[in-house]
Amino acid sequence: MSATITSRPDAVDVAPVPAGPRATVAVLVPCFNEAWSIADVVTDFERALPEATVYVYDNNSTDDTAVVAAKAGAVVRREPRQGKGHVMRRMFADVEADVYVMVDGDGTYDARSARQMVDILLAENLGMVVGARKPVDGSTDAFRLGHTFGNRLFNRVGRLLFGPGFTDIFSGYRVMSRRFVKSFPLISSGFEVETELTVHAVEIAAPCLEIETPYGCRGEESFSKLHTFRDGLRILRMAISLFKDLRPMRFFGVLFGLFTVVALTLGIPVVAEYADTQLVLRFPTAILAAAVQTLGFIFLTAGIVLDSVSRARREARLLAYLAIPPPSP
Repeated sequence: MSATITSRPDAVDVAPVPAGPRATVAVLVPCFNEAWSIADVVTDFERALPEATVYVYDNNSTDDTAVVAAKAGAVVRREPRQGKGHVMRRMFADVEADVYVMVDGDGTYDARSARQMVDILLAENLGMVVGARKPVDGSTDAFRLGHTFGNRLFNRVGRLLFGPGFTDIFSGYRVMSRRFVKSFPLISSGFEVETELTVHAVEIAAPCLEIETPYGCRGEESFSKLHTFRDGLRILRMAISLFKDLRPMRFFGVLFGLFTVVALTLGIPVVAEYADTQLVLRFPTAILAAAVQTLGFIFLTAGIVLDSVSRARREARLLAYLAIPPPSP
């Protein structure tokens, strides 16, 4: 099963479809020490989406992020548990709206694209619209070298594990429907949120769209909270864990294949020797080969059993998604 994902790099030229009065929009901005940029972010999104309410969740900032955001007109709340995952879980649970716009508070995302993303989501009844980041004027300065390499690597890993679809799975700029958000069981605590959102869309086969949006550089006073190697390893661990939980037959099937190869490598010489001499001269090797193959069959059995469990969980997610009506445009 895979999400219905359409890439639309020229979507900027698509005529907007005005949102009706019944569609409430919430802009969700998780923040940690973004005092220098948060006022512009709030103002820009209020201008782009005048019908929206901008929520800024302060995540233990040591600067004046909360004060600046409140003065700019945002609804400011706090989440004491450190980590973007904790903040987004709190936002998704507390905020009620028909459409949710998820964006970072560092001012790198283009607020003008939000109007179009919201209109497209409502007009085409989508689960999620992802803003695929395109550096402004073709500049690559917006991405650090390690982040660029990691983004490409994990996009390929994501396509390998969960099937083709998104080209920018780490984009923090997303517009989501209520039914998508309220059926999303977020479990991560850090920067793995975007990975989980992508996998959730694939799991429930939600109709999604990806459009290119301008992505700018951080200001001189801003610093990235993403640690290339540490957070990269956390994201990789999350991807593998999700692959195990959502694709158990494939995951344990791979382990079964690996253990079978090892068992055959150890056991074939023993069998060949027995065919020639009618004697088992290397008992430890024979026992080890049998033990390895037994473990392989245990993994295969686990995969078969857990595949049925995963199917039931997938159906439960889909039913939760379908139980919530889509927003009216």
